Formats: sequence, structure tokens, C-alpha cells
Amino acid sequence: MEDPTGIAALAAIMPADHGADEEIDWSTAEARWGTWFPRDYMAFMSIYGAGSFAGVGILMPLPKPYIQWDPGTFEEETENARDTWDMLGGQEGLDVDPKHILAWGVTSGADILCWLTTDPDPDRWPVLVCGRHTRDDFTLFPTGMVQFLRRLLLDEFEPYPLSIDLRDASPRYVHWLERQKRWKAGLDPDSGVPRSTGH
Repeated sequence: MEDPTGIAALAAIMPADHGADEEIDWSTAEARWGTWFPRDYMAFMSIYGAGSFAGVGILMPLPKPYIQWDPGTFEEETENARDTWDMLGGQEGLDVDPKHILAWGVTSGADILCWLTTDPDPDRWPVLVCGRHTRDDFTLFPTGMVQFLRRLLLDEFEPYPLSIDLRDASPRYVHWLERQKRWKAGLDPDSGVPRSTGH
């Protein structure tokens, strides 16, 4: 049977072994943000959870208690993306009220990965990249979040959509809590091997 979320196709190239069900209270998230969420993002949160891979971090919609550092929610990056849109005067050809920009991810290159939420159906929200060192400040991709990540890992975009290059990176996804446990144990958060002491 076809998977409408595309999560199985993503998992085939980026295993969810070190992911975790985020157990999001979606009713609370809906109340907080005034909207329901795309099915692919909800599926991602139930299999991978919030976390990161190769310099790309995926955010959760609601805060949670943490043991080492705040893993981050939509709040700060959504504000950053909206402020950037206002500051730069938006993007030619895109007539968008910045309140329709909602961030779901970030990169180590300071890109902000967003949805453009103008469509009343969240499953039709395209991805909007607020790029730091990209060709355009904002680029719209007519694809959902999960398909965007899969195509990113398969290098199917031209020009490349991010300020960081993932084409030679290992797509090893690690849940934020696992990363923090590894750090506290003296391990590298990404690989799980002992961190260099510098001696």
C-alpha cells in the first residue's frame, strides 16, 4: 500500500534506529499554533522525533524538559524567519504575509527550514527555505517536509537549496535526548564514540 507521508521512503535512506517517538500532544500543539500539522511531519515525530543529522536539526512544536540543553521548538526560528522576511522585504514573486511562515528545522549554516502555511490543508504546505548563504534569500519548494529531506539526501535539487553541503554526509539521524545522553557520557553526540579529550 502506498505511504502518503513518504516516511518509509525516507527511512530507507536515513534509518530511524536512533530516533524516538516524540509523543506530541497534537491537540495542545494545534491550540498553541492555531493549526493542525502535515501528516508527514506528524509521522516523522512519531518515528524519528526531534533531533538532527549532518548539520540539519528538526524542531518540535512544543517544549519539553531536557537534561543538558534546550533542544528547541518552532518558537525562536519562526520568529527569526518572519523577522528576516520583513527585514529583506520578502521575495520577488512571493506575496506572503510573514505570519504564514512556520519554521520546522534549522541547519548549522544558519538556514531556517519552514512551511508556507497559506493553504488551509497542511498536507499541501510547501517548504520555504530561508537561506543564509544560498543563491536567493528565500526559496519555495513545492514539496512536503519529508519529501524535501529525502530529495535533499538524494541530491535531487538544482541549485542546491542549503548553505551546507550534505552530499557526502552520512545521514545518521539521532534523537535530541539520545544526543544529550551521549554528551553527558563523554561521547560524540552524532557518532556515539568517545569524544577527543584534546590530550
